[in-house]
Amino acid sequence: MAAKRSLSQAQLGYELMDRKRNILIREMVSLSDKAKEIRDSIDNVFANAYQSLQEANIMLGVVTPLTKQIPEETGVRVSYRSVMGVELPTVTIDETPPVMTYSPMLTNSQFDRAYICFNKAKHMAATLAEIENSIYRLSVAIKKTQKRANALKNILIPRYTEQVKFITNALEEKEREEFSRQKIIKATKEKKDAEANK
Repeated sequence: MAAKRSLSQAQLGYELMDRKRNILIREMVSLSDKAKEIRDSIDNVFANAYQSLQEANIMLGVVTPLTKQIPEETGVRVSYRSVMGVELPTVTIDETPPVMTYSPMLTNSQFDRAYICFNKAKHMAATLAEIENSIYRLSVAIKKTQKRANALKNILIPRYTEQVKFITNALEEKEREEFSRQKIIKATKEKKDAEANK
């Protein structure tokens, strides 16, 4: 009974691991598609931003002093959500419109365009970081789940199946022996009774 219980638990565990693996793979595939989309568009955004910055540098001279007037981003927050026990990050940046912290008299439209493009790229980079980190965590979890599922399928389930089979065969053999013994005892008793009645 204990072996049968262990076998059914191992089979149930394998089914759950297989289901978990499939859900994690589905989640990872959907995130991979999103990551590809963002990577394609973030390249364009960065290219536009650097092009605008280069043009601003050409027209205004070196714009490094102006860029130092733009404050660092401090509104980045990371929270976590759980997918089948895997903690996936959610990166958020405060959605505030870009505020001009530099003098428009000292800049031109190319510098403004570069500022807006880099701001957009910042949000896209945060989203891409969230997705790529999630993909990495999911891939690690899928590997672990696959190892556990394989251990259950290839080691534990066959071991318990063999154990149940061995115990069942041993019990059936004992039953046959007991049946034969009962038959011999009954035949011997009937023989004694028949001799006693003569």
